[in-house]
Amino acid sequence: MLWSSLNQTVELGWDFYLPVILFVGLIALAVPVWAAIGSAAIVMLIMSGDLPLSLVGESLFTGIDAFALTAVPLFILTGDVLVRTGLSRKFLDVAEALTCFAKGGFGSATVLVCGMFAAISGSDAAGAAAVGRMTINRLVESGYPRPYACALVAAGACTGILIPPSIAYIIIGLVLGISASTLFLAALIPGLAILISILVTNIIMNRLYAYEGGGMMTMGEWLANLGKALKSGWYAFIVPGIIFYGIFSGRLTPTEAGATAVVVTIIMGFILRTLTLADFPSMLVSSAKVNGVILPIIAFSAPLAEALAIMGVPQGFVASVTSLTEDPFLLILLMIGILIAAGCVMETTPNIVILAPILKPLADNIGMNEIQFCIMMITALGVGFITPPLGLNLFVVSGITGESILKIAARAVPFVLTMLIVVILIAYVPALSTTLLPEIYQ
Repeated sequence: MLWSSLNQTVELGWDFYLPVILFVGLIALAVPVWAAIGSAAIVMLIMSGDLPLSLVGESLFTGIDAFALTAVPLFILTGDVLVRTGLSRKFLDVAEALTCFAKGGFGSATVLVCGMFAAISGSDAAGAAAVGRMTINRLVESGYPRPYACALVAAGACTGILIPPSIAYIIIGLVLGISASTLFLAALIPGLAILISILVTNIIMNRLYAYEGGGMMTMGEWLANLGKALKSGWYAFIVPGIIFYGIFSGRLTPTEAGATAVVVTIIMGFILRTLTLADFPSMLVSSAKVNGVILPIIAFSAPLAEALAIMGVPQGFVASVTSLTEDPFLLILLMIGILIAAGCVMETTPNIVILAPILKPLADNIGMNEIQFCIMMITALGVGFITPPLGLNLFVVSGITGESILKIAARAVPFVLTMLIVVILIAYVPALSTTLLPEIYQ
């Protein structure tokens, strides 16, 4: 019904349908996403004749010619250096010391260290790989079933794009013309809400199934243990401290904060003698590979977005949806449903660059704050990292452990449900996204 309404609102022909079919077919054949998007965009432009193909090259470069995007490889590199220098293990030591007094302490520590890593790298897959290697075997030794341990790490690593600084917020800010620093500030409470929801879910599951013991510690012993961990690893928190203070105080842009974090992390690695010049080639290549996946998607999405805009698809989508219902409550549910479904089958970056320009006019039409819309969108897409068939984090932890993806996905269901609750709260309670912002955004 929605599709037929859209077809009536905007006169869509084969110049729209064929590129869409081509895109879906290429994705199904496991063709790289950037190639599928680029092929669909070129076919759409050729068939519609809306833009000359000579402008495609220019569009590709203007799409990524943005200072804000420089922050992406910098945060990726910071996360890589963090792992190679061993600083990420210091996060785990402190997180474990914080939670060792409680039953299920190491499971809670795993979630916390995922959040700590997210506050530096901005990448969920990097967090899943780094934290998974450190914690999954120890979680199993503590009494957790291996599939559940994998699901816990995969869920915790979802905070990689939800807790600022986040690559996803940099990209959606670029696509919609919103300051990344503003989005980082707005995402702080929702990101922590997701982290807390995963933490609470694990505590409840641990209570129900008695996976892990612990909790036999006096206050004095706990304080002594925490003090020891902080004394031996306090310097690891210099890096997230620089990022948070620099960005949220307004003294540094996200790009400047990322550059500073890279330099400081490298210097600390040399001081600790855990990093050598010989590590640089592999470190830079590893970060470049990750960045090389993101930027082509953004570049090739630019001509596709232009073609869709000229064809009137975003405006037609708004008109067709509002012709079915004008109830903001139902329209928000519809947007959440679209984002959850999209997150299940495609990565965050292409979802942002394709869906944000289409759904943003609908959000504007019902009076949703643009900052709230961005936070809702990224958080909803974040759920897709632990939902089949794509579930990037599921693939990462499965690759580390050899555990079946379906078994991990089944154990991740409680985390998906609690994350959905937070998504709904973000969608219907604007204050969660705007409380920390200046009055102009509220």
